[in-house]
Amino acid sequence: MGSSVLPDRNETRESLALTRREVLRSGIALAGGLLIGIEFGVVRADEPIPRGARMNAFIHVAPDDRGTLTMPAVEMGQGVYTSQAMCIVEELDVGLDQVVAAHAPPDQANYGNPVFVIQATGGSTTTSAWFLPLRRAGATARLLLLQAAAATWAVDPASLVTERGVITHKESGRTLRYGQIAARAAGLKVSGEVKLKDPSQFRLIGTPARRIDSADKAIGKTVYGIDVIRPGMKIATLKASPVLGGKVVRVDQAAALAIPGVRQVVVLDDLVAVVGDHMWAALQGMRTLVIEWSASPHETLDQAQLWQGLEAAASGAGVVAQREGEALEKLKEGTLFEATFEFPLLAHASMEPMNCTVHVHDGICEVWVGTQAPGLAQGQAAQVLGIEPSKVTINNHFIGGGFGRRLEVDGIVKATRIAQQVEGPVKVVWTREEDISQDRYRPLYNDRLKARVENGKILAWHHRLTGPSIMARWLPPAFKGGIDIDAVDGAVKPAYDLGAILVEYVRHELPFDVAFWRGVGPNSSVCSIECFIDIIAHRTKLDPVEFRRGLLQKAPRALGVVNLVAQKANWGTPVSPSQFGARVGRGLALLSCFGSYLACIAEVAVSDEGDARVTRVVVAADFGRIVKAHTRVGQIKSGGVFGKPPRVDNQITFAGGRVEQSNFNNYRILRIDEMPLIEAHVVSSTENPGGIGEPGTVVVQPAIANAVFAATGVRITRMPIDRKLIAKRT
Repeated sequence: MGSSVLPDRNETRESLALTRREVLRSGIALAGGLLIGIEFGVVRADEPIPRGARMNAFIHVAPDDRGTLTMPAVEMGQGVYTSQAMCIVEELDVGLDQVVAAHAPPDQANYGNPVFVIQATGGSTTTSAWFLPLRRAGATARLLLLQAAAATWAVDPASLVTERGVITHKESGRTLRYGQIAARAAGLKVSGEVKLKDPSQFRLIGTPARRIDSADKAIGKTVYGIDVIRPGMKIATLKASPVLGGKVVRVDQAAALAIPGVRQVVVLDDLVAVVGDHMWAALQGMRTLVIEWSASPHETLDQAQLWQGLEAAASGAGVVAQREGEALEKLKEGTLFEATFEFPLLAHASMEPMNCTVHVHDGICEVWVGTQAPGLAQGQAAQVLGIEPSKVTINNHFIGGGFGRRLEVDGIVKATRIAQQVEGPVKVVWTREEDISQDRYRPLYNDRLKARVENGKILAWHHRLTGPSIMARWLPPAFKGGIDIDAVDGAVKPAYDLGAILVEYVRHELPFDVAFWRGVGPNSSVCSIECFIDIIAHRTKLDPVEFRRGLLQKAPRALGVVNLVAQKANWGTPVSPSQFGARVGRGLALLSCFGSYLACIAEVAVSDEGDARVTRVVVAADFGRIVKAHTRVGQIKSGGVFGKPPRVDNQITFAGGRVEQSNFNNYRILRIDEMPLIEAHVVSSTENPGGIGEPGTVVVQPAIANAVFAATGVRITRMPIDRKLIAKRT
């Protein structure tokens, strides 16, 4: 079984960490065993947890020793069901092969993310947020089991040892299995201090343990949200106005209803859905619908207007996010450097299309979905229906790619509205075109930086970030004093010694909602900083590695990964020739946020036509203490794969109020023949765990941009890279 208006992510995590009392406050006894929350494999959302006893919110032990672990964070390919389980079973003294992971239901009190405060998975917070609470849960359950065994045998608990779910009395050799004693343990209270293992005693944490979800995935047994099948279920697909803000005026349904298998057309004020016996019928019906949309105030909106609005906003002063010394005064003299970087809208394009199955009946609502925010999903579905949240059941499932898209619940809201009009359960599946054209995109950002540099040192630094606020909508308590703490993450409290610092945030909203995208705020802040540092290094004729080393003398962990990646990537030697282009270059970038430190060197080859091909990526990472080694390496590599297209290829643009991109032909993902060699080197550390799900995506982007400059001498300041700018001039 530093002075700043805002705290950094690590401080936030520490201030919101769960106490032992908070972890235990939900403990209740159930008939016949002990609920602590574990099991090998994965419990499907509609599979009942076996009878047993509950000791805390995370651990359930059945009389037959079957264990079920309730996972507070959602599995979407990042391996957190295994890492969370490892934290519990390490302290509980059972094996991973003795437990199963179950999806947590909507339950803010027990499963609220200690960083987000609400119940949600994202922001690379899972391991750092839950490392200690889950270990405490396992240790508490073990202590109660020991107390129950000691009472049964009338012996001192100190005379007992545990291993793989068995309690042994050292003197007599008597044994009890956890399942045998679970019911009695559930009725006890913890006496004495719950001590966690010293890291030297770890048997599992830090090892490359096998993922508990791999076996089912390998044989196609795993049920994702899109796989859900319910008795009598119908399939629907939907379409919203292609022009931003358009409403439904009239729908000619006749041709659609004549298609075999089409059962119904649902017409709402802002969308239309076709309901059929299967997806093919729904798709065919949708293609034959004649929909008249209303005029929209946004039908003249184009990308130039969006950029111009952002640039105009960026010219004004912002709210101070960090101030140390008198940066503006120092910037009035000496050698001054300036640069502006612009970052486009981006879609999530998860491999599993958006989907949600809903059954509204008898005053209740059942939902089957893969969501990063089950509590929000429950609350929004209830609001649509005008019922209490308790009457909405969220059956959560594995997620085939979230990247922040499934922190949003607009898809669940739409599915619920459609389900209100349908008898029986209905699975609503978005087409890829609907997914890309109706996404909640990564924000546009404008980052303006100024620095005063003398003798290889930065004496003053000014960073103004401009963009819409996600937090103001999604989590208002995190929008403090006019500052979006996510947007400025990576800009405040940098690892570099930058002298006097001023960081400002300017909020500029767009005519549509934006959302988190893998890497969140640091996507713009870290990229702009690292490209600006590179500009300063080259213009002052300093080696980019040596320049950074001089700025990192007070940041040993950051300096450590820079030194390591320079060694592993053979910095200072010529870049190997490439078949993809004669112009080759190497670029460096550093990330110091999410509680982690990553340095990345990318090698690129640029063709005469301006195609930038990434050929090699080397990353050195210090994530603090590692729970599961192979997961860390995997996340570095997947982050690199996800981060390359938006630097080289992708953006979402508007013309005539419409999104111009529609599918993978014009919104690219990395093709297999474009895959670079990625090397990951993880530093052994005893520091608190940091985040890994997003840092790899963030750090590879400025490394690629800097490598393109090294290869071509062209500095790209608006992403993605414009091939015309780097094409070879004849």
